[in-house]
Amino acid sequence: MLMEFLAVIVAGFGGGGTAMILRRLSRSRLPEWLTPMGVAAGMLAMVIYLEYSWADRYEAGLPDDVVVVSKNQNKSWLRPWTYAAPLTNRLIIVDNRISQRNSKNPDLVLTGVILQERWALTMGFQSMFDCANALRADLTEGTQLDEHGVPRDADWYQLSQQDPFLRVACEGGAHGGQGEEG
Repeated sequence: MLMEFLAVIVAGFGGGGTAMILRRLSRSRLPEWLTPMGVAAGMLAMVIYLEYSWADRYEAGLPDDVVVVSKNQNKSWLRPWTYAAPLTNRLIIVDNRISQRNSKNPDLVLTGVILQERWALTMGFQSMFDCANALRADLTEGTQLDEHGVPRDADWYQLSQQDPFLRVACEGGAHGGQGEEG
């Protein structure tokens, strides 16, 4: 957050400096208000860039086995431009670095899930996927497994066979769900 704040300040100096150079080149024919307008324009442009690029910058820093499966895009009347270009404010990420297949039932896969939201703490938990039946159950600390490795008292959610969440968890690994199996 500090680095982004500094980037906005530097962009303001850049915008103001550009406006001052333009005024000097025009021999002060351009209005004086151009300098503070340049500061404001530079800062606003940097804020917009940072807001719209955070998800891609975050995703680019992830290892190959940590895959973004969903981006929540937000539209708000407080930011009317988001109706033309929606703003990504949340990511759902599958962490296949800790993925484990059930030895007794290979259709069951346990993997990590990360919920990353802009300007919020990262939340992580584990989910079990039934790859054959396209089901997902989120596990808590109190979740107990039966003798076959199936969670007791878990709420199973039906997923589509084409759901990227299911595909990445069941197929494992690299971006787009194309990685090691097994």
